[in-house]
Amino acid sequence: MHGHPVTPASRNSPRRTADALAAQRPDLLTAYTAALPGARAAVLGRLWTALAREPVPGVTARTTIGGRLTVTLTGDRRLTGPPPAPYVPPPDSLGLELDGVAVDDPAELATVLGGGDPGATDAHRRLAGELDDSVANLALARAAQPAPNGGPPVLTRPGRTDADWEQLVVDGHPLHPGCRTRYGMSTADVLAYAPEHRPTVHLELVEVPADRWLTTGSGLPPLLPMHPWQAAHLLGAYPWLRRTGRTRPARPLMSLRTLAPLDDPGHHLKTAVDVQMTSAVRTVSAAAVRNGPPVTALLADLAARVGGLTVLTETAAGAVLVDDEPCRSLAVVVRRAPAPGPDETVLPLAALAAPSPADGRPLVTEAVALGYGGDPAGWLTDLTRVLLPPLLRMRDLGVALEAHGQNTLVGLRHGRPTRLFYRDVGGIRLDPARLAHHGVDAPPVHGDLATDDPAELRDTLLAATGTVLAEQVAVLSRVYGTDPRTLWSAVAAAAPDDDLLFRPTLPVKATTAMRMAADPLDVVWARVPNPLAELR
Repeated sequence: MHGHPVTPASRNSPRRTADALAAQRPDLLTAYTAALPGARAAVLGRLWTALAREPVPGVTARTTIGGRLTVTLTGDRRLTGPPPAPYVPPPDSLGLELDGVAVDDPAELATVLGGGDPGATDAHRRLAGELDDSVANLALARAAQPAPNGGPPVLTRPGRTDADWEQLVVDGHPLHPGCRTRYGMSTADVLAYAPEHRPTVHLELVEVPADRWLTTGSGLPPLLPMHPWQAAHLLGAYPWLRRTGRTRPARPLMSLRTLAPLDDPGHHLKTAVDVQMTSAVRTVSAAAVRNGPPVTALLADLAARVGGLTVLTETAAGAVLVDDEPCRSLAVVVRRAPAPGPDETVLPLAALAAPSPADGRPLVTEAVALGYGGDPAGWLTDLTRVLLPPLLRMRDLGVALEAHGQNTLVGLRHGRPTRLFYRDVGGIRLDPARLAHHGVDAPPVHGDLATDDPAELRDTLLAATGTVLAEQVAVLSRVYGTDPRTLWSAVAAAAPDDDLLFRPTLPVKATTAMRMAADPLDVVWARVPNPLAELR
């Protein structure tokens, strides 16, 4: 037994979550019920965006007439609605109609996408269950947030920790309909472990027989810090693992399974949790255990060469050996935490779009006010200058970083971006031949990190950076009423003069199409118009 199977009873739905709250947390039930329409609309809006541009099974045609998009589905059914607006919070009623009948439930829509095709039914039913789970957990996340406190800007308040910044992200992935899927966790589990509920989690320290322990990097003793959810669900299958009775208190970061230990603020721990969150079950693969320390050391050396980028290295990793192989459900990675300089705040780019605890507006508005007198174009100019040059220089050397909003952090001084941080090498791509051309010997890598395909390097880099900039433009345009073209013009003027950035289209991970594929981890790309293409 290397994992925990997800059964219908171990996932959430809006009704099941309401029943759980009535029994366990009645204080949240009213707020949860009020948050459900907005949560349904948020997930439905992400699904609508996917149907408009991804190769989703069941979509056969797309047409736009009179400002309305029509998506034709298998069986000649027609789904119509306004043009999708990625990154923009939709109204509670999105205005979608399926064959003239209003649609407001993303799970119900997912079930009809297959058009009765028996071969497609399982994938669509699986997606429907994931979307139900996402809606329920998103409504719960929103219901649990405190009201804005009206205090000074959060960016000026002392004493904020890594977890404080990361736990501001309430809505999860800005494009993925499974933005809050925690498939396999009960409502009580979500409340106990999810970062948006701001818990302290007690990691169990489990003793491993020395001959069943693999460690890499600087090395770890055979003592596995296990997430309590994982310990509760898996330890019984491994009687030779010994509970020590000791724990380490920690606070979950954005990914839930990565935590900041209270007794070691200089490091973060990536734990294994056999729960599907967004697209993947969040275990720690053998490749991650073996790649992490040497690959992040390589990236740190390259980052020092290019300047403006700090790589948060993975100093050590460990895994329990089961049948002489590292068990992905019983593993851990130790990563350095960001170390802010004097007067510096370091936070994930994704947190900039999250509501500030001070006034409820996107946190980026505090940076724009503090550093730029309320000028969003000035903020975007400096963010572009900090974000793009080091990523492009890394690409030139042979490494494409997957620099999306969770993996990429920015240092701010008085609201102004000053430097970039990067973490997590699971999605990067590196070209050993190109590295060798620049006099760099790549370490042996496991899994799918290595490539000799320039297009794979290009798409990995562009997909993440394009998404980060598009989210910032959408948020700033909405808050300040600025024409998006004006903001994209600021990006274009500040961007390096590199043909890569000004291509006609940008790749975007087709996360919904990937969820419905035979292997959901195989990358599928959608292509969207590049706002920079006409601004060079």
